Amino acid sequence: MTTLVLSGALIMRDGHTAFAPDPVDILIEADRIKAIEPAGTITAADRRVEAGGLLAAPGLINGHLHSWDHFIKGRVENLPMELMMAHLRPAVPLPLTADDIYLRTMMTAVESLRTGATTIVDDLSLGQNFDRSHVDAALQAYADAGIRTYVGFSMIDKAVVDSWPFVEESFAPGTLAWLRSLPRPKGDALLDLVRDLAKTHHPATSRVGVLVAPSAPQRCTDDFLRDCRQLADDLDLPAMTHVLETRLQAVTADIFWGRSMVEHLAALGFLKPKTALVHGVWLTPRDRDLIAESGASVQYNPWSNAAIGSGAADYRALRDAGINVSMGSDGCGVTFNCSMLLALKFGTGMGRVRDADYQRWPTAAEVWESATTGGARALGREQELGRLAPGHKADIVLYRQTSMGLVPLNAPVRQIVHGESGGGIDTVLVDGEIVMQGGRLTKIDELKLIGDFQAAHERLLDRIHASEAAAGPVLDGLGRLYRKSLSTKIAADTTRGVFNLPSVSEAW
Repeated sequence: MTTLVLSGALIMRDGHTAFAPDPVDILIEADRIKAIEPAGTITAADRRVEAGGLLAAPGLINGHLHSWDHFIKGRVENLPMELMMAHLRPAVPLPLTADDIYLRTMMTAVESLRTGATTIVDDLSLGQNFDRSHVDAALQAYADAGIRTYVGFSMIDKAVVDSWPFVEESFAPGTLAWLRSLPRPKGDALLDLVRDLAKTHHPATSRVGVLVAPSAPQRCTDDFLRDCRQLADDLDLPAMTHVLETRLQAVTADIFWGRSMVEHLAALGFLKPKTALVHGVWLTPRDRDLIAESGASVQYNPWSNAAIGSGAADYRALRDAGINVSMGSDGCGVTFNCSMLLALKFGTGMGRVRDADYQRWPTAAEVWESATTGGARALGREQELGRLAPGHKADIVLYRQTSMGLVPLNAPVRQIVHGESGGGIDTVLVDGEIVMQGGRLTKIDELKLIGDFQAAHERLLDRIHASEAAAGPVLDGLGRLYRKSLSTKIAADTTRGVFNLPSVSEAW
């Protein structure tokens, strides 16, 4: 096996190990860290990279993003999540080719690597028509970029419009009939896709792997959710689903099932370890207890939740309940980026503005742990990912110590969380392979990629405009049901996704 030494770096092993300002050599054998020793003591290796002046840290784990909305980045703002869905899952979709899919996926990989993530989880919607060439193009892009990836397929088996309450009274009859008539991939076809891909893209053996990702309980029938759970168990794959991102979803659960969304998932047997509940903003204490008992994780997406007015998950309450918390950036159509470094900053900040008790504010170290070891635990890989330690995968990001946020270097975890945006990243390794060095990606012609993506966007722009124009009646209906939901009561003990002050939290 080939060996590589990163020589003379400072090291931040994880979020809690005390920082030692003494340089080290990091010995990498194949795809794993073999040893970490004082600088100058590891002399035998096939290749040596001088890392003096660099700070080595674990790669971040972005547990939730959407590559499929890259072409509409920046086109919409100031809409709550439900209304954003008219653009994110448009009734008149863009006519994308496999090459378009490759380009937008590669752009996701590039931005992720440039902002400190070495593992990402892409919840990829296949749109209205299941085209296997689109799946293959996305998988190939991640393989070519060199990033560790889990790909899910935003699986649903209901018409999207029927994932909301009040639709009969909110949409014009013709619009409602049109939305219900739209094609969509069959649930069995999506299950078969994951089953087939797991033969060659199982995350236990492949850097680009798959997972089971029913989009959200309200978008799936109970039988389909059970089938997704069974598939994940049979294939030993992680599972994830969107849960209680918005207040409207709390209303939806009560109307659809007469109980909370988490209680419904628990009754279906869906809650287990290696299962991430994405967002978890509007949880009750009972919800948190059920999640903690099951060993499932809640995934904190603070910038996304703020950008579309969903609120702020109660990070401290999740931790106090004994729940593993992971992190994600969500889709760039919502947030205009997929930067985990930005998510870290919002992760600390949002926890501080929702609670007046400063002793309960999230620390930089806690949020860093959620974005590294917490993400690894959510995927069932806490023994391999998220730390710089012998035996762990060599997924390493090296920051220049001259990056302004790190000068002077007093507390690396705090300074990366609060001060680094990605401009200070010099070198990135994934699976022991150097995928960025000296600030340049080694496996990608980045300038050509950006040019090709811009050309594809220009070609699609008229269709983007047409898709947005067609969304008008959909937005009208969504606006009516959204406003109706605001006057619909939810459980009194729901943790509001807003400031944790009585005068505000009762304002609904």
